[in-house]
Amino acid sequence: MKEEIITKEAPEPIGPYSQAIRVENLIFLSGIIPVNPKTGEVINGDIKQATEQIFKNASAILKAAGASLENVVKVTVFLKDLKNFEEMNKVYSNWFKKPYPARTTVQVAALPKEVDVEMDFIAEI
Repeated sequence: MKEEIITKEAPEPIGPYSQAIRVENLIFLSGIIPVNPKTGEVINGDIKQATEQIFKNASAILKAAGASLENVVKVTVFLKDLKNFEEMNKVYSNWFKKPYPARTTVQVAALPKEVDVEMDFIAEI
């Protein structure tokens, strides 16, 4: 049984997908881009600010699902340029404690709304 997770504290989906889906004890967050949910502003050009916004959005979705970043077991990071890896990683490391989630980081040719970074998350509750 799939349960949709949705909150106004994170950006609304820009396509035919859910912010997150819960299946039993797993929560799958869709790819999150750095959009301020209150203003609709896309954060681009500052990887640190963009990464912060993604984590704020992910935290809001997880909260709506009754979870938090402490429940995250896997993250996938999509970067337009791996030159931004170190700066993204500095912000990323502030949001998690050991044991850190498993993670994959890849460079991609393009992302929605021409952002520099997108992340998806899997959490267990």
